[in-house]
Amino acid sequence: MNKYSTNKLLTLVALCFICQFGNAQAQEVGKVISSTPVIQQVAVPRQVCTNEQVVVQGQKSGAGAAMGAIAGGAVGNSVGQGSGRAAATMLGLFGGAILGEKIEGPANPEVRHVQNCTQQTVYENRTMAYNVVYEFAGKQYSVQMPSDPGPTVRLQITPMPNPPATTFNVPPPGSAPRF
Repeated sequence: MNKYSTNKLLTLVALCFICQFGNAQAQEVGKVISSTPVIQQVAVPRQVCTNEQVVVQGQKSGAGAAMGAIAGGAVGNSVGQGSGRAAATMLGLFGGAILGEKIEGPANPEVRHVQNCTQQTVYENRTMAYNVVYEFAGKQYSVQMPSDPGPTVRLQITPMPNPPATTFNVPPPGSAPRF
């Protein structure tokens, strides 16, 4: 027996085994007549951010209040004696701080960049499936598929045994049923 005959014999044995145990299947191809996408509108949340320039009042350095407190404390300390000196020093500290802050003046305005973000819903059209009409063995069939099959569609054909013939005893037309 040559190599070709051995392969042919093994193929026949495999086919007989498959046919006997009912797992016979064939791979066939159908011709696609039309493929129509099934479009669905889907809500998609998105974060949308904008950048703005905002003018804010600047912060004072505090140097005027500090310098005023030192100067006021020194002046208050030079006035009076004993417990009056301590009170004058405290009064000089507070008064000098307030006066020094007013002398420093208002802080310069600053420009800051602020990012504002909001959540928005955007609607997109998405292809969810394809309604496919194909022809096989002279008949047309319809199926919905997850992707576009292209010009042909692969078919898995599984032979089914014919159902057993059932016969019913039907009386001829015009006759009464028998009980």
